Amino acid sequence: MLEVLDPAAAVARRYQPSNRWSSYFGLSVAPIQTLSAMQVALIQDLLIALALGLLVGLQREWSKSKLAGIRTFPLITAFGTLAMALGDDGDLLLVGAGLVAVAAMLAVGNLALQRRGSDDPGLTTEIATLVMYLVGAAVAAGFVAAATVTTGSVAVLLHWKGQLHGFVRRLEEAELRSAARLVLLAFVVLPALPDQGYGPYGVLNPFKVWLMVVLIVGISLAAYVAYRIFGVRSATLMAGVLGGLVSSTATTVTYAQKARENSGVTKVAVTVIVMASAIVFGRVLFEIALVAPATLATTGPPIAVMMALMLALAWAAHLQAGVSLGTEKDLEPPSTIRIAIAFGSLYAVVLLAVAAAREYLGSAGLYMVAALSGLTDVDAITLSTTQLVADGNLAQDVAWRLILVGALANLVFKGAIAGILGPRGLLARLAGFFGVALAGGAALLAFWP
Repeated sequence: MLEVLDPAAAVARRYQPSNRWSSYFGLSVAPIQTLSAMQVALIQDLLIALALGLLVGLQREWSKSKLAGIRTFPLITAFGTLAMALGDDGDLLLVGAGLVAVAAMLAVGNLALQRRGSDDPGLTTEIATLVMYLVGAAVAAGFVAAATVTTGSVAVLLHWKGQLHGFVRRLEEAELRSAARLVLLAFVVLPALPDQGYGPYGVLNPFKVWLMVVLIVGISLAAYVAYRIFGVRSATLMAGVLGGLVSSTATTVTYAQKARENSGVTKVAVTVIVMASAIVFGRVLFEIALVAPATLATTGPPIAVMMALMLALAWAAHLQAGVSLGTEKDLEPPSTIRIAIAFGSLYAVVLLAVAAAREYLGSAGLYMVAALSGLTDVDAITLSTTQLVADGNLAQDVAWRLILVGALANLVFKGAIAGILGPRGLLARLAGFFGVALAGGAALLAFWP
């Protein structure tokens, strides 16, 4: 025999005595036993569902949707809440039937619009309607936070139609390839690697090595996206900021060549190079916070002081330049497989070198390794030493000194690049700023407690 659905009994089963509202809000409330109290709990759900439906319905009404608007969406979410509340615990048959009913009504509504000659063949409103029906069901099931986040996301996606479509139209094939490669590195290669130490010192963890690769590629790609959003004619200081996030070394090469081609932009090139070099220290702080946040209180302050000094020098260079010119050339999108493998190899070599230097050469050997690895890339020495600190294999006060030595060596390397690729005036101007930075770094190494 088929059991006849008793709505009151279904509500009683769903809303008794676990009383999820009391646990959700941290209140101490006696278990609900009476029907009137259960109705109050159900009304609370309905009010939340109506409010969430109103949010999306308001956006659809504003965009002049012909299918559903400010009245329809609250009704849809309320329908989902009632379907979940009246169904048996663990039985989603009534919710599924309601979803089919909503889909059928959407189909009928679309047919009516087509007969009236509607020129809107999109499915955005239809999908949003189905999602909001399930949001209403989620509220009745107790997933209020998830339902709220989903509603906000739906409203934002609906409202940003023009911006999102414009962003996609501006994408180039090389940028899509870069994003696809990052997905490959992070979600295909990384999960397949073993998470344990190998090598003579047990410091080569394939998972952690590749995680650092994903981190650097992700930061570079995010900076490139920001560069595209700001445009190719960013102000000088902003060009330095974005250049430092992507690669301060590459920025130095680019602007040294610009200064050689046009001596009139030499002062601007100095500003961009110094600003990019300052942002490197901010990037270092971010990497430390990601890999070993517990060490940031010890390793962060001297790095932050060095960053403040470099920012002051960049501002002084900007004032000397007196003008704000834009960049004339887009940066290439990062995250190629070749670069990722090269960085991963460098990171692993630095890990081994630091471990071996600590074992056989003492502190002098560590600083030599830091200086050599920092010549071309500060990320490798930063991430390797921070990982060693996180694993308990290196003291924190030694770690930040190694990172600073690597960063100072990188300044020397970029000065050499500017001297080789740029005009004579570029190196002369850059030497003054980098000289002050090197002196400040040396003072930190010598006198910081």
